[in-house]
Amino acid sequence: MTARDMLLGLFIIFAWGFNFVVIRWGLDAMTPMMLGGTRFLVLALIGSFFFARPKTPLKWCLLYALSLNFGQFALLFSGMIFGMPAGLASLVLQSQAVFTLLFSVLLLKEVVRPYQVLAIAIAGVGLAVIGNAGEETNMTLLGFVLTLAAASSWAIGNIATKAISQKGYQSDLGFIVWSAWLAAIPFYIAAYFIDGPQLMWSNIISINWSTLAILGYLSVVATLAGYGLWSLLMTRYSAGTVAPLSLGVPVVGLTSAALILDESISHQQWAGILVVLLGLMLNTFGGRLRNRQKALN
Repeated sequence: MTARDMLLGLFIIFAWGFNFVVIRWGLDAMTPMMLGGTRFLVLALIGSFFFARPKTPLKWCLLYALSLNFGQFALLFSGMIFGMPAGLASLVLQSQAVFTLLFSVLLLKEVVRPYQVLAIAIAGVGLAVIGNAGEETNMTLLGFVLTLAAASSWAIGNIATKAISQKGYQSDLGFIVWSAWLAAIPFYIAAYFIDGPQLMWSNIISINWSTLAILGYLSVVATLAGYGLWSLLMTRYSAGTVAPLSLGVPVVGLTSAALILDESISHQQWAGILVVLLGLMLNTFGGRLRNRQKALN
């Protein structure tokens, strides 16, 4: 990568990693469903002025919006409300790479490589170590399970994105922006039944400048700028060059949560974190090592 593009990559890492601290602040100001719905409404309102509506059929837009947008963030936000620390959430959510691999084998009949099986096993052990940390931490089992469910929903969205691309339809930033309209609706419906009309209205009228800044960060910085720059780098470099950047997200998430939110992590959780990162790294770099070994032979 050029020095300029490396700086863009670092911006993405910090934007996505710090995103979890901002989510924690947002959940202090709004309920999970209202935060999710308003985040995607802001994204749709702003983004629709800059991106044309894609020609992707409605059913594919719905599948993407309900899985990657609504499913992922409804579960993630709920998990953080029910005791999942922001820093650990940034790591556990990366297990989407493992779930994506599993779902691609089950749903798309893709071939799994031996190193990928090993990566899944290693990451699974690490997640089990984190989940069984017991009372040494503020993390709850419910929060952990909901965050894992959010990662699996993200993985389903990845499969939907791949299927959309295979059918020749758009799955670019414009598609993400316009799908946000569809994502906001189930969030507000869920808020109506979970929070009730009075709490929904209270969330709306209590929006202040700090809440607007939070919503702006989640929609413009983390989504529009983050995904836009990610797509730009993917067009300039191979996936193998760009994908490893995502490994820096939990590092920033864990560090910023510890420094800003004063979150503490137990020794057992640190051990699990290192094991999960090892599994993610093997999944990311295993293909390169395999190809290099073939070339040498």
